[in-house]
Formats: sequence, structure tokens, C-alpha cells
Amino acid sequence: MKYVVRVLNRVLAKKQTIDLPPTAKIGPGLLFLHPHAITINSKAVVGKNLTMLKGATIGNSKTGKVGTPVIGDNCYIGLNATVVGGVTIGNDVLIASNTFVNCDVPDGAIVLGSPGVIHLRDKASEKYIVNAI
Repeated sequence: MKYVVRVLNRVLAKKQTIDLPPTAKIGPGLLFLHPHAITINSKAVVGKNLTMLKGATIGNSKTGKVGTPVIGDNCYIGLNATVVGGVTIGNDVLIASNTFVNCDVPDGAIVLGSPGVIHLRDKASEKYIVNAI
């Protein structure tokens, strides 16, 4: 299985410029909409039903909250959004396009802007998760 993941990673990296290392811990239901220039750090931990759009990044930070993000279930990361550092993103979170997140986000939130501003909302990502497993 690791061989298949490595081959798939090479194909994605060349064709779609998607960086999806086999060491990242990703739950079922991952969906790339408009798959181009998407990066997931090799130490990222991601729950089920993550949707990511073009230009989205899940990366590490060596300053501030050092580490790599842990992302919950049923999350949506919009166009060109960035999540960095040793932060925890809760379940049912929508991170809007062009948003920069370097802080913890509770369950059921929408994050907007740069730096990200958190707005609590019931079922924040419900209409955006089209790949639920």
C-alpha cells in the first residue's frame, strides 16, 4: 500500500502540483476541488471528510505555535487558505478563501480573513462537505 501511495504522490505532484506525502495521517473522505497547488505537511493529522480547494496549504511553523496542524472531521479549507503551526482545528469548521489560520479553532466555526477571525456557527461546514463518508 505504501508503494501505491508513493506512486500516486509522484503523479499528483507532477500533474496537479499536489503535495500529499504518504506520512501524513489523513482520514477517509478527502476531496480536492479544483486540484492544483495543494500542500499537506508530512506530519499533518486530518480527520474524515476534509475538502480542500486550489492553493490551500496545511503546513508547519517553526515560530509561534510550533508544530503541524491537527484538523478534525468535516472541515472545509477554501481557495488559497493557509493553516500553519501546532494548532487544533475542531470538527465542522469552514475556513474561508484567502484566510490565514495560526490559532486553535473550536468546533462549529467559520474562520475569515488574515489573520483569521473566528465566528461560531452551528453546522458551519455542512453545505460544503459533499464527500461525506
